[in-house]
Amino acid sequence: MNASTILVTVILVAVLAAIVWHLIRQKRQGGSSCSCGCEGCSGHCHPKS
Repeated sequence: MNASTILVTVILVAVLAAIVWHLIRQKRQGGSSCSCGCEGCSGHCHPKS
């Protein structure tokens, strides 16, 4: 493998890890996966209370 392949692979892994980390933090904080907030929720993201 050459240096450019390794660099691209490292960048892709870092971006994927950042996305997963963001989703885990959002889930822990009680956020929905749709990113739209509860005012427009039709019950698809999570049941209404």
